[in-house]
Amino acid sequence: MTSKAIELLKTLIQTPSISRSEEKTADVLEAFLVNEGCKVHRKHNNVWVFGENDSAKKTVLLNSHHDTVKPVSGWTKDPFNPEIEGDKLFGLGSNDAGGSLVSLLIVFLYFCKNKNAAYNLIFAATAEEEISGDKGIASILDELGHFDFAIVGEPTQMQAAIAEKGLMVLDCTARGKAGHAARNDGENAILIALEDIQQLENYKFEKTSDFLGDVKVTATQINGGTQHNIIPDECKFVLDVRVNEKYTNQEVFQRLKSVMKSEITARSFRLNSSFIDKEHEIVKKALNLQLKTYGSPTLSDQTHLKCPSLKMGPGSSERSHTANEYIGISEVEFAIKTYIQCLMFNV
Repeated sequence: MTSKAIELLKTLIQTPSISRSEEKTADVLEAFLVNEGCKVHRKHNNVWVFGENDSAKKTVLLNSHHDTVKPVSGWTKDPFNPEIEGDKLFGLGSNDAGGSLVSLLIVFLYFCKNKNAAYNLIFAATAEEEISGDKGIASILDELGHFDFAIVGEPTQMQAAIAEKGLMVLDCTARGKAGHAARNDGENAILIALEDIQQLENYKFEKTSDFLGDVKVTATQINGGTQHNIIPDECKFVLDVRVNEKYTNQEVFQRLKSVMKSEITARSFRLNSSFIDKEHEIVKKALNLQLKTYGSPTLSDQTHLKCPSLKMGPGSSERSHTANEYIGISEVEFAIKTYIQCLMFNV
């Protein structure tokens, strides 16, 4: 099973799949599944298949993404040439999230043939995850139908991420009054913006998460002024807001709006945090296998799901979006074994 997974992953690496341009990897996955005898469904660049449906069993979605970011400038290898050195398979998307994708796909096929899963299974290879695009998993949730919980494949070193921070990007505008810089006129919008930013550096939300810590607000961009001798009447800045599971994005937005002088607008409220209870059966199975649980600071397709979900996959988040990205072949082997154990045995 590992060899089959690695051969498929090598083909995916050879096939560029930058977000919004994943047509060819969708073709690869569709052809692979058809060759395995599956009835394949496709919308945009999302590909999914259903296993057997036993009404006595719960249904689990196995999901990972096949889009990648653009290769960064530091690559010393060809990012689209799968190259094996020892246990490492190098290539763009090998770690994020190709290793998870092929492992979950092979596990789905294993249960289709052996019919010993504790659950009904759906496998979905989705697009536009790296950009949280509207033609990714969000566009096919109705077609996937009901599922009781999900395993989302991302590089977590096969640790079980039971919580994940949400994301909200805020566009902010501080408004002052223009005046001549040589005179004591006007109201400097830059100073108003800086006052808000400084206040947010010290602002604390009361609810802290055991797994995700505090809500984190970070100023990441700022632009103000048009000439050296004019006091600016407008200064724009951007806030990156990472939200724990204790708050919704809307709640955090309203709180920030109430304490800031600047006008704020959210680009989106839809990328909320995720959390699955430690008493959930899939978490118990992970713990029984001696897998560690933790809270993830990075975003995934979990944010679009309305059911409990666990993020878990081979590879390391630290390798994602870096030059000379790789996945360990032994990591894929361990992932396949672990996924099967999670889905086969009841607590």
